[in-house]
Amino acid sequence: MRNTFINTLCTLAASHDDVFLLCGDLGYSVLEPFAAAFPDRFLNVGVAEQNMTQVAAGLAREGYNVFTYSIGNFPTLRCMEQIRYDVCYHEASVKVVAVGAGYAYGPQGVSHHTTEDIAMLRAIPNMTVCAPADPVEARAAAEFMVRHRGPGYVRINKAGEPAVHAADVALTLTPGEFIKVREGRDAAVLVTGAMLGGIVKEVHETRRDYAIYSVPLIGTYSHGALAALAESFDTVITVEEHQLNAGFGSSIVEALSDLYCAGGIARMPRVRRIGIPNRFIGVSGSQEYLRAQAQLTLGALARDE
Repeated sequence: MRNTFINTLCTLAASHDDVFLLCGDLGYSVLEPFAAAFPDRFLNVGVAEQNMTQVAAGLAREGYNVFTYSIGNFPTLRCMEQIRYDVCYHEASVKVVAVGAGYAYGPQGVSHHTTEDIAMLRAIPNMTVCAPADPVEARAAAEFMVRHRGPGYVRINKAGEPAVHAADVALTLTPGEFIKVREGRDAAVLVTGAMLGGIVKEVHETRRDYAIYSVPLIGTYSHGALAALAESFDTVITVEEHQLNAGFGSSIVEALSDLYCAGGIARMPRVRRIGIPNRFIGVSGSQEYLRAQAQLTLGALARDE
């Protein structure tokens, strides 16, 4: 996913001379093609992520569309003050790219477990949050962020996530809309990020009659898309590799509740959230091992019943 995102950014930079890429002393074997093609629009700022964000804000004020790139928590949690004041308050065109969503860097321990970022970034005004699910969505995310003027956050997996969409699909991300992946009648499963492939596989293997939707753009959901869900399904299930507190599932509950209170839907569907328990899982291991520890499966709902 990360290679697809950067390769797409490199291709787009050839026709968008405002694209500028900063990194925090990493990305070796990934960022070299961009650095070689556009040496005057690439800068390694070193292990100084807060400074990287401030440099990005300055470049944005000079007209660049700037992408900052680092591992999980480092360009996000470490830089919240700079993101809030220097980027979002000024509506600067800075796109924060965090590689290693959720437990992608599981062996490195809690310092590298990116499990609170959606909650923190979506709470800041003017920020657009994006969590693509597979390489096709990663390509679409890069295209969207190059077009988008203003702050953005892209949360991408490290590598090895299964492809869900056909490689030749020309996918365009539209704010507020859900991407239908599978038809179903018993429940609607909304998934954001790299959990999508595993959920599709689980539904297929267990023969559940669930509709599945991918939600790469988090927040500001279309009233029409929400109303269609509420009218068609009694149960909506959200899935994310993120803490339950204030994450993607919470954003769906908020949006449905607000729409219901405003009279936009006649009833509230039952919303069941699958996410990381609101505690630190203080062990190291592979991404799949830690997902299992957090019970990030649809089967976890059956065990709760």
